[in-house]
Amino acid sequence: MATTATSRLPDRRDALLIAGAAVAVNLIGALGVPFTTTQSVWFAALELPAFYPPGWAFGVVWPILYALLGAAAALVYLAGRDGGAPTGRVRTALALFGVQLAVNVAWSPVFWGLERADLGLVILLVLLPLVVATIRAFDRVDRRAAALLVPYLAWVCFATALNYAIWTLN
Repeated sequence: MATTATSRLPDRRDALLIAGAAVAVNLIGALGVPFTTTQSVWFAALELPAFYPPGWAFGVVWPILYALLGAAAALVYLAGRDGGAPTGRVRTALALFGVQLAVNVAWSPVFWGLERADLGLVILLVLLPLVVATIRAFDRVDRRAAALLVPYLAWVCFATALNYAIWTLN
């Protein structure tokens, strides 16, 4: 049974915390950007699947997803801070969040930096159950936070299919 936080709007301090968390997660996610080189000889030689999105889509989607992740983590933190959720549940949820975020960030240096689509796929296959576990853990603390992670799960599923297709085509 989920513990849902109150549906009140956040006060100014909480809103700043949520916004700051969204920015912080975007900064963490940006750690992979230096490895992402679509102009590399390796990437240019790859056969891409027909459903590969235009390059600009990644620059639009990821900042939105990272902002949603940050906001979700902040909601879980606030639920624990305000006594709306048991401390153990909050710690577990935030620990899972941190692990899945670290695995997420590991993908770019492996796929792009090492030019290893096979190992990139392995990372995504580890990431998927971590995201599901994080959503479940967030749901036990704050349903809104869990809901904010659903688009991320959908995109990670798409990224996994995309990575698999690149690996099998090449």
